[in-house]
Amino acid sequence: MAQSNASARVDSPGSFLSPMASRIRRLLPFLDWPRFTPETVRADLVAGITVALVAVPQSLAYAQLAGVPPQYGLYASVVPAILGALLGSSLVLATGPVAMTSLLTAASVGALVPAGTDQFYAYVTLLALLSGLFQLGFGVARAGLLLSLVSHPVLMGFINAAALIIAMAQLPGLLGISVRQSEHLLADTWSVLTRMDTLHAWSLGFGLSAIAMFLAFRKFAPRLPGVLITVAILIGVSEFSGFAAHGGRIVGSIPPGLPGMGVPALQWSAITALLPAAFVIALISFMEAMSSSKSIAIKTRVRWDENQELVGQGIAKIAAAFCQSMPVSGSFSRSALNLAAGARTGLSSLVTAACVLLTLLFFTPLLYHLPKPVLAAVIMLAVFSLLDLDAFRRSWRASREDGVAATATFVATLAFAPNIQNGILTGIIISLAAYVYGRMRPRIEARTVPGEREANDTPTGAPTTQAQIATLRFDAALYFANVSFFEETVRALERGNPDLRYIVIIANGINQVDASGVEMLRNLTLHLEQSGITLVLSDVKPQVRDVAERTGLLAVLGPENIYPTAAMAIEDLRRR
Repeated sequence: MAQSNASARVDSPGSFLSPMASRIRRLLPFLDWPRFTPETVRADLVAGITVALVAVPQSLAYAQLAGVPPQYGLYASVVPAILGALLGSSLVLATGPVAMTSLLTAASVGALVPAGTDQFYAYVTLLALLSGLFQLGFGVARAGLLLSLVSHPVLMGFINAAALIIAMAQLPGLLGISVRQSEHLLADTWSVLTRMDTLHAWSLGFGLSAIAMFLAFRKFAPRLPGVLITVAILIGVSEFSGFAAHGGRIVGSIPPGLPGMGVPALQWSAITALLPAAFVIALISFMEAMSSSKSIAIKTRVRWDENQELVGQGIAKIAAAFCQSMPVSGSFSRSALNLAAGARTGLSSLVTAACVLLTLLFFTPLLYHLPKPVLAAVIMLAVFSLLDLDAFRRSWRASREDGVAATATFVATLAFAPNIQNGILTGIIISLAAYVYGRMRPRIEARTVPGEREANDTPTGAPTTQAQIATLRFDAALYFANVSFFEETVRALERGNPDLRYIVIIANGINQVDASGVEMLRNLTLHLEQSGITLVLSDVKPQVRDVAERTGLLAVLGPENIYPTAAMAIEDLRRR
């Protein structure tokens, strides 16, 4: 009977379809969304509309930060947001334009072609395509874990510097001061500060009013869409006060309707020039999406797949390129708002995209008088939440290497601004160099062991003669990068103790020995024998003992010089 049941399961059509269904669900994660109920649909509708009230002004602001027309930001919040929700693994992650990616876009493309030109806009869409292909390739290759190996101190150093750079880049717009951009943002900022006599009072008034209103809503009415209400009020004030007529800069006409679909212009010279920036954008935007997804997963207790998220974010960027838009990413602030508003599934992101689409179709004329200083205030408010200067203190307290990596990344990013991608690359190199250096000189503890008679002959218990036994504890794998450090430590122990007879290597911290380590131990053993010193090992792990046996090292050391514990070794050596 049991056999017939097993046969029935094998022969049933469902058993052949289940691997196919599993594969399809991996490719289309939205098929695994929780089943819709009136309660979840209502929650997603409310959350989607809430996020849309923030997404519209933020999309316009981030388009300004990226140096592209305002409609690019709105386009980035429709089709890319939909695909990011459908194909990503996180149910609540909100995809669209974000500050960090927008700044990287402006800096990368601005270093190649003049801002505000058709070629600049073409390069922006091409950058979205290339960065999306990078992420898609990483996701298909299941390389998500590798991308997450960028250390937290490097990431925090970069984010803090980038937040300051973004804020400084908004000063001309906030103050209404026109400056010619150079290759050094710090010099441009200094130029703005030395030209305060030319500031536009109306622009400053609108910018400061926006910041004050944002903060007031955040403190006294956090449940209200403070950003949208502030923007709507100041649009009205701008129109009725004649802000543009007084020399103020406004958003102006935004073409209504859907974005035009098209293939980005593919030029080999442009592709090769943008590849490094595309890789950095793919890396940084994934870090931002990953931090949001991790936070959401912890709070909702719903797992997420970093490789699937790479695929979803990559396809969202590629869609942005075909929609004449800019690179997108998972937004930390809008994702947090989405979760706080009660979103249950990716339907909330679809609702947000639909609201932005309605804005594109019917409400763009209402945005005509939106003052650009207000958009600068929106950006500054968003990036100030990214600042975490306490991260430097935590990094230094954790280790000197982490502190150096965080600080160096911060300084390099500021120094290279606006080409901040060089800052993160510098931080990665320094972090890897510090990692390698730390593994080359791991923790090692060497000490001599006094003989029982000498130690007991003095009131203090200190040995009266040079000890004949020394111990050395090594807390790392013994491999090519640190064998010289290990050997030099042992030889220093030999030189400093002329009466030394035995050196006990306490090997419980050695998990692995490579060929370089084996050869070093072989030569060291023979060298010490010539000086009348025996090398002894204790607490040897099975995998290390196996390597010693296979390579003949155990025969050189002598089986009688291998002990289960250091205490047993010292006791036996004292008897010798």
